[in-house]
Amino acid sequence: ECPLCLLPQPPEAFPTLASCAHRSCQACLEQYLRLAVSESRVQVACPHCPAPLQPADVHRLLPEPTLRDKYEEFLLRRLLVADPGTRWCPAPDCSYAVLAHGCAECPRLTCGREGCGTEFCYHCRQPWHPDGPCVPVLPAPALATPTAQPAQPEDSAHGEARAQAEAEDIKVCPRCSAFIMKINDGSCNRMNCTVCGCLFCWLCLREISDVHFLSPSGCTFWGKRPWSRTRRILWQLGMVLGAPMVISLVAGVAVPVITIGIPIYMGRKVLAGCQQCLSVTSSVLLSLFVSPIITAVTVGVGVPLMLTYVYGTVVLSLCR
Repeated sequence: ECPLCLLPQPPEAFPTLASCAHRSCQACLEQYLRLAVSESRVQVACPHCPAPLQPADVHRLLPEPTLRDKYEEFLLRRLLVADPGTRWCPAPDCSYAVLAHGCAECPRLTCGREGCGTEFCYHCRQPWHPDGPCVPVLPAPALATPTAQPAQPEDSAHGEARAQAEAEDIKVCPRCSAFIMKINDGSCNRMNCTVCGCLFCWLCLREISDVHFLSPSGCTFWGKRPWSRTRRILWQLGMVLGAPMVISLVAGVAVPVITIGIPIYMGRKVLAGCQQCLSVTSSVLLSLFVSPIITAVTVGVGVPLMLTYVYGTVVLSLCR
């Protein structure tokens, strides 16, 4: 029985995968890959686990040649986007990539695609401008803020609301500039670009690490918008002023809980499974010896880390 469609299938209908030992029927895998490639997801994982499918398996399971070509194009584009020296031709309907390594001093690039030959700048990635400096790229009309769009004589309120919704629902990847849509429902702001694999914050559009939402940046893991500047400053001041009291309170509660709680827990655990007094006594005595060590390590490592974060990262952010 296929675990995806729950239909009985003959054994030959379950192709093997090089990435893992999970099995699904041929029809379900084809449909799964067809949807993944049509959504530009080239890092396709197994339907049952996070193991990425091998390109050979994807080629073998994709039924249409056009989808296989599209998959290869996305793989190549993902590889080129990760290269800092790659520049994409800005001409309309041209997706040609120019490998421009060491071209900062001579920034004039030429598209090598047959029939194109567009000249553009290495730095700003716009059409070549020999007589002027690089101009910052203006946002697309659909991504502009409501105040930047021309006012309409009728239904201006509806126009601004719609523009605001579009500005919040569609944004561009900070690495490869691919358009990404997100439902504006206050869901998770940790985004992963399916084209280049960039991990970025939906609120500030910056590439992030795992501690981004723990930093005093104002970006929240859940929510539709970051904190205001006033709220962020008040929160940072509260952390700086209240950190000693909070850390002392946490340490004062943690020390007796760990020191006394571990022996009690071990004694009850051993007593429930063994009625011998010697086993219970030895377990409690061992935990009495180990619990102060665990307490010292926890407090000795946790308190300096918390103080470093508050009076290092938070203070620097507050000064900026």
